[in-house]
Amino acid sequence: MGRVFVAGSINMDVVATADRHPRVGETVSGQQVLYFPGGKGANQAVATARLGVKTTLIGRLGKDSFGAELRTFLGAQGVDLGSVREADTHSGTAIITVAESDNTIVVIPGSNALVSADDVANVPLAKGDVAVSQFEIPLPTIAAFFQRARSAGATTLLNPAPAQKMSGELLALVDILVLNETELGFLAGIELSDSDEAAKIIAVARGLRAREDQTICITLGKRGVLTLAAGEEFTVQGRAVKAVDTTGAGDCFVGALASQLAEGVALRTALAFANAAASISVQRMGAGPSMPTAAEVAAVVSAG
Repeated sequence: MGRVFVAGSINMDVVATADRHPRVGETVSGQQVLYFPGGKGANQAVATARLGVKTTLIGRLGKDSFGAELRTFLGAQGVDLGSVREADTHSGTAIITVAESDNTIVVIPGSNALVSADDVANVPLAKGDVAVSQFEIPLPTIAAFFQRARSAGATTLLNPAPAQKMSGELLALVDILVLNETELGFLAGIELSDSDEAAKIIAVARGLRAREDQTICITLGKRGVLTLAAGEEFTVQGRAVKAVDTTGAGDCFVGALASQLAEGVALRTALAFANAAASISVQRMGAGPSMPTAAEVAAVVSAG
C-alpha cells in the first residue's frame, strides 16, 4: 500500500454562525463563535489519515497558541508531522461565516506563505505514493514538490483552490486535477456554473488538459463528479444529504480520493468512495473535525 504526502496549508478556522450572511456594509447578529483546525492541506491530510492510510503533512506553523493547538490536533489524528516546521510569524487563520448551510471565507496565510522548496526537498516519495497539494502555499513550492514526486514515480494530485492562474509547466506536472466548475472556468478563462450541461463542462476540461494521460475531475456538489480520464469520460452520481456546514467538503473529497489511489483502487471506485466521504463531512460542523473514518464511509457506500 502506498502513502499519501500532503504539502499544504494549516489554519485555525474561526467560525461565526448566523441566520444569514451580511450584505456589504451590514452587521448581523451571530449565534456562536467556534474554533476548528483547518487549512486545505491539513484538512486533506486528516481526511486521509482517518481513513487508515499513512499520511505525512509538509507545512509550517507559527510560534503562537494556534500553532500549538493545531500541532496537538493533527498529531492526535495520526498525521505524521515530522515535516511540519515552525516559522517566526503567526499561524494561518481563516475567518469563516456559516449561514443557510453555506459559507464565506477570508484566509490570512501567515506561516503558510513561508512553505518553500526546501521544505519538500527531502520528502521520501516512492512509486505507489500519492503527492497532494492545493493553492494555499506558494506555487513554486508545489512545482518543486510535484517534480520530486514524478521523478520518484509517485502520482501527483492537485486541487487548485483558492483559484489562481498557474503556469503551463506546473499544470503539466499534475496527474490528477480535482476542482469545481468555478475553478475550472477560471483556469480556462470561461465562465461556468454548476447548471451547465455535462458536455460543455467536459469540453472545457478537455481544452485545459496539459497531457493526454492527465485526469480531470470536476466536482458538482449534488450532481456528483464529472471525470475526463485518459481514454474515457464518466459521471459519478452525487448524494442528497442535509448539509449543516460545507466547509472542508472539497478537502474531504480530495483526501479520500488520495487514500484510495494510494491503496491501488481503480479511479471510478475511488471517486465514488470520495463522494460518499464528502457527503458525511457536510453533515457535521467544522472542517478537520468533520472528516469521517473508513468504517463510516464503508457503511454509507454499502447502504447505497
